[in-house]
Amino acid sequence: MAREFRTVGVVGMGTMGAGIVEVFARNGLQVIAVEVDDKAIEAGRKHLEVSTGRAVSRDKLSQEDADALLARIRTTTSLADLADADLVVEAVPESLELKAQIFAEVDKVVRPDVVLASNTSSLSVTELAVRTGRPEKVVGMHFFNPAPVQRLVEVVRTVVTEPDVIDDIKAFAATLDKVPVVIGDRAGFIANALLFGYLNHAVKMYAERYATREDLDAAMRYGCGYPMGPLALLDLIGLDTAYEILETMYAESRNLMHAPNPLFKQMITAGLLGRKSGRGFYTYEAPHSPKIVDDELTPKPAQEDDVPLRDIARVGVVGTGTMATGIVQVFASAGFDVVVRGRSESKVEGAIGAIRKQLDKAVVRGKLTEEQRAETLGRITGTTRLEDLSDVDLVVEAVAEELDVKRAVFSALDEICKPGTILATTTSSLPVVECASATSRPGDVIGMHFFNPAPVMKLVEVVSTITTAKEVAATVRALCERLGKVPVSCGDRAGFIVNALLFPYLNDAVKMLEAHYATADDIDAAMKTGCALPMGPFELLDVVGLDVSLAIQRSLYREFRVSGFAPAPLLEHLVTAGRLGRKTGHGFRDYTR
Repeated sequence: MAREFRTVGVVGMGTMGAGIVEVFARNGLQVIAVEVDDKAIEAGRKHLEVSTGRAVSRDKLSQEDADALLARIRTTTSLADLADADLVVEAVPESLELKAQIFAEVDKVVRPDVVLASNTSSLSVTELAVRTGRPEKVVGMHFFNPAPVQRLVEVVRTVVTEPDVIDDIKAFAATLDKVPVVIGDRAGFIANALLFGYLNHAVKMYAERYATREDLDAAMRYGCGYPMGPLALLDLIGLDTAYEILETMYAESRNLMHAPNPLFKQMITAGLLGRKSGRGFYTYEAPHSPKIVDDELTPKPAQEDDVPLRDIARVGVVGTGTMATGIVQVFASAGFDVVVRGRSESKVEGAIGAIRKQLDKAVVRGKLTEEQRAETLGRITGTTRLEDLSDVDLVVEAVAEELDVKRAVFSALDEICKPGTILATTTSSLPVVECASATSRPGDVIGMHFFNPAPVMKLVEVVSTITTAKEVAATVRALCERLGKVPVSCGDRAGFIVNALLFPYLNDAVKMLEAHYATADDIDAAMKTGCALPMGPFELLDVVGLDVSLAIQRSLYREFRVSGFAPAPLLEHLVTAGRLGRKTGHGFRDYTR
């Protein structure tokens, strides 16, 4: 028979503890909240009043319900008052000794059948369990911040946790309108193990001055649809908290992806902890304020730069595939005359026909007038001759991702295009400098990586090689803004920003599945629900294509030689078996065509 949890104890009323107390009280449970002294209780109460008051002001809770919620909470400074609890959740700071001490004391107070749960995000639940006389009734119950809003709960079992305890806690979490995922006891669990490797990698990029903090964050927000960029997220979490989580994970995994970047220690020592201290990667209006203010690192507006910009009026696009077609549409819609070059008349006609179809849909949806559609199509000229690009100011190459093919195109464009024409490639994985070296004008060559579908996705990665002229990079960045895009600048190395941060995270998810640590469904649920990502890693891999993903992961591994970047064997096996994702109907999941 399943356990009933009517009275729940919570030890700790900090940000997480107070949030967990609120979750329980909102769901009609009697809550006994324990803190170290009256001052801490007062702070916890204040947190609860502010949180429930905010819910009332937003009409998500009536004042009557808020009053009833607070009335269900009894506060105390004595652990002995937990004697009547059916479940006790520990939510004190991330110190193993502190948590173990509390577990040992609570163990002596509560009934023998009572379940003890820890809200730890990184420490070993097993270590805590063995400090009690009931290790079989100890679990992890990791809520996410803010607990009243975030729906994910990671239910962590140890090797000795009784199965019925896990079943009861999982069912209990579901009654709280949470999404429980059951996992084993290892550092970082699902969400943190995948999230913090990605965050640490972003810090490494920033420390190496590969990209600015603003461009790193914009790249992941606009390229992947993430709610926050990695550095802004670290400021929210707290750099000291992030460092401790990474340290714990590295101590267990010995994976260099989890070894905290040295910049963490430098910033923590300087007191730059993030929002809570008023400064971290960004500077904030005041401690705990979410409002970012300008500082000495804030980029100057483009018009304040001294770099002269080249005039761009007429644009050429080489290629007629999905990416090329989208880029043509973007330029033509922004008022540029565009020449699209294809290998045959039928391919050119097909590309222009595809654009016409997209514009027709926009007219039907009321996003475009018929006059605007006609004007946009009137700016597009098709050709099969590269020579027709001789008078354009910018050429964007968007042919197949084969280096020899691209180099041949750039070599031909070098001979045909007028002096001063910018030659751009929209490659997502090949070295831009290889295209530049095929020309006699490497200073005019740049990467202009649009994301698919180009008319919809806002991000463009502007990739400079070691030979790209400053005015070329400045011109392309300004041009992207004219197109209504968000340009981010980076250097010419594998993956640029987005793929270099995204694919190691996806690869780690595959390794987690391969190790039978969690199911694909639970991993996807953890990242979507716990981290507010638009898609789980396996959903995304199946959409991108496992063959494409493997090729990108191999290019990252070849370039950086980091063992953590080595493609997961399971990914290689699925590609070998022809399970490439949605396009074949089979990937990590099966799809009906």
